[in-house]
Amino acid sequence: MSDLTPQSETPTPTTDKITQAARETIYLCNFRVSVDGEWLCLRELNDISLTPDPEPAHEDPKDPIAIERLNLMNMAKLSIKGLIESALNLGRTLDSDYAPLQQFFVVMEHCLKHGLKTKKTFLGQNKSFWGALELVEKLTPEAGEITASVKDLPGLKTPLGRGRAWLRLALMQKKLSDYMKTIINRKDLLSEFYEPNALMMEEEGAVIAGLLVGLNVIDANLCMKGEDLDSQVGVIDFSMYLKDGGHSSKSAEGDGQITAILDQKNYVEELNRHLSASVNNLQAKVDALEKSNTKLTEELAVANNRIITLQEDVERVKEESSYQLESRKLYPTKTDIFLMYKLSLKFRLASVQDVEKELEVQIGMKQEMELSMKMLEKDICEKQDALVELRQQLEDLRAINQQLSHKSQSADASSKQKSEAIVRLEEKINQMSGTIKQLETSDKHVVKQARNLNSAAGKLLQLQQ
Repeated sequence: MSDLTPQSETPTPTTDKITQAARETIYLCNFRVSVDGEWLCLRELNDISLTPDPEPAHEDPKDPIAIERLNLMNMAKLSIKGLIESALNLGRTLDSDYAPLQQFFVVMEHCLKHGLKTKKTFLGQNKSFWGALELVEKLTPEAGEITASVKDLPGLKTPLGRGRAWLRLALMQKKLSDYMKTIINRKDLLSEFYEPNALMMEEEGAVIAGLLVGLNVIDANLCMKGEDLDSQVGVIDFSMYLKDGGHSSKSAEGDGQITAILDQKNYVEELNRHLSASVNNLQAKVDALEKSNTKLTEELAVANNRIITLQEDVERVKEESSYQLESRKLYPTKTDIFLMYKLSLKFRLASVQDVEKELEVQIGMKQEMELSMKMLEKDICEKQDALVELRQQLEDLRAINQQLSHKSQSADASSKQKSEAIVRLEEKINQMSGTIKQLETSDKHVVKQARNLNSAAGKLLQLQQ
């Protein structure tokens, strides 16, 4: 890869880290990548004039880092444009095996890796853009769901694999452009992960984030379970973008009405399976809520029994204290009376305070339980309504599935009838061809007889003369 970097005679003003990072990537530094219509053009820097180049005036036109940024931006333009056009021509949901989509992720991975700082760990040096993507969760709370899903995916062991999974989930959520704009606008946070002249720190990053908005028009259903995202090799396939006169730039049309119907049928079946899984999950949640509701009811009954027991203890303590006072009245003394009142007052105050605290705690628990019961009942009602609605949608999808199967069968039957009619027409054409040949033969025979008759008539006329 290092042979693609420019071999300049004078040293560049960049640091050793930036030079090492440039040598570890393949960005065609000796060439200028430009977009000619919808094709990729490669021109050597020595053969073109750099004066009218659209690069900013403050940058050195022979700076390899600036050339890498421009090349990556042009590759991102081509990749995004090709992906959108091919997806719209295809007319169905994209999957993980779609080649333009795979190339788009490879280009985005190279863009995010450009200018990354090397971090030293116990296991050695590490360069990964996963740390920069984790910033989105802090800046946009709704991105926390994607980050949590990536961390829960089985089989992902490296930060690179988690970063690739994050890109795929963000594309399916149609939020990739918004998330990229969010982190690009916070260059003060990105400076922890990127060099100052990296693509994400310059205006090319903002341009790529703006181009990603066009991807919101495509639908993708990417299954990442079982896919080895940790060890994939991200190499840009330039043959997809190089101009070839023998091939058209437009993709081929669909396979016909029957193929479209079968695709719709497969999509409905997949959606049906997803809805069935959602119904099962909701049913499990409802069962768990019912169990927790029963448990809270039992705890509430135990708390009520505890409150009744405490009230009985308070009454018993009051009766015992009054009985002791009556027994002391027979031979009371000043000291006894004083001690009796003091001990009784102290005991009563302690008992009353303990009972009041316990009552307040129990009353608070009772109120919390009642509130929890109400919230659970409301949640159960909402889940039941959602379950009914999902069941209705499931029935509708089953009806649509049946209609599509009937249409498919009718299309097969009509195609069979047409083929039979074509066979019959071919037989009739063969018969008519035979009849025409017979007529031509008879016509020749009649012409020959007419000639013979004419010759005979001529001879008769000569004889009569």
